[in-house]
Amino acid sequence: MQNLILLAAAGETADGNAFEKIVDTFGVNWPLFISQCIAFLVVAFLLKKLAYKPVLEMLENRRQKIAESMDNAEKIKAELAETQAERDKVMAEANQKAEKLIADAKEAAKQVGEAEGQKAVKQAEEIIRKAREATEADRDRMMAELKAEIGRLVVDTTARVSGKVLTADDHQRLIDETNKELAA
Repeated sequence: MQNLILLAAAGETADGNAFEKIVDTFGVNWPLFISQCIAFLVVAFLLKKLAYKPVLEMLENRRQKIAESMDNAEKIKAELAETQAERDKVMAEANQKAEKLIADAKEAAKQVGEAEGQKAVKQAEEIIRKAREATEADRDRMMAELKAEIGRLVVDTTARVSGKVLTADDHQRLIDETNKELAA
């Protein structure tokens, strides 16, 4: 180190070239140094082109798929809530109709005499039974539609998240599993 400082302070030496003396002092082998620089640049370029770029692209694609999956999950939740609200509304309307029918039947039973009262009660029970059957049918129909829609959404989301094409057996298996979870 002292030699380097002395050479720098002295400027040029008696030989006339201080730079060559410094290079000799540190033992720089120019052909080897240049070949190592070229090798480093080649390796750095290849790593950037063949390793870093594909890895970064893969990470970006994965981030996009996750974002899409989160968006789809939010859409599914919104659709499920909307369907649930619609089902509740239909059930409330059906219950109101049934209560009105019951009230109408009771009023009719009061107006008719005792003999006709028995007949009116039977009619009221039949009306109630039909109203309940209609309500049950509506409920079953809406639940079937809800299950089918949820199954479709789950299959669609699973296909997008996994990034593979699902077979018909995969579709049916996912729908069956979703329906079991909804039933529980």
